[in-house]
Amino acid sequence: MGILYYIHDPMCSWCWAFRPAWERIVHGLPPGIEPRLLLGGLAPDCDQPMPEALRRKLRGVWRTIQRQVPGTPFNFAFWERCTPRRSTYPACRAVIAARRQSPRSEEAMILAIQRAYYLQARNPSDAQTLCDLAAALGLDPARFASDLASPGVDAALRGEIEQGARLGVRTFPSLVLVDGARTRHLPHDYLDPDLVLARL
Repeated sequence: MGILYYIHDPMCSWCWAFRPAWERIVHGLPPGIEPRLLLGGLAPDCDQPMPEALRRKLRGVWRTIQRQVPGTPFNFAFWERCTPRRSTYPACRAVIAARRQSPRSEEAMILAIQRAYYLQARNPSDAQTLCDLAAALGLDPARFASDLASPGVDAALRGEIEQGARLGVRTFPSLVLVDGARTRHLPHDYLDPDLVLARL
């Protein structure tokens, strides 16, 4: 049994662009290969507003993605409505907190965070946004809020970040196939998921 690791961050804009391709890869996996999500942790906790230079850079990344991956939607109102922070660990911990309540909620929380960030101009660096998303998914709000701030969930995130580092991952999204003692990094194309499927 091989494991195809998808190393990602729910607030990584390139991961948002790769989402349609990843979904097609999962649906097309050959027998004997199990997909597994692994949080990479793009940016650690920070309570300071994002510097203007970085805001301009990230807005530019969104525009680059729209050119290179046509059809990827972004709501640029985020940069006016919210106070951006370079902090994705809260969103990563929210994915783990959702998973702890129900494994099926993991993907739902990832998508909810992405939609909030990229389509609804809401800030997933804020705990309240994450708690509101959890409630909308039908998760237990009190348990989610407690887990989100817990040392156990933080330790779980750091464990996943360390596992990604051991796999040699330095960028997101990344695909790594582990088959027995063999570990292979798979190149991917945002517009052609068949590139990965052919290699598998």
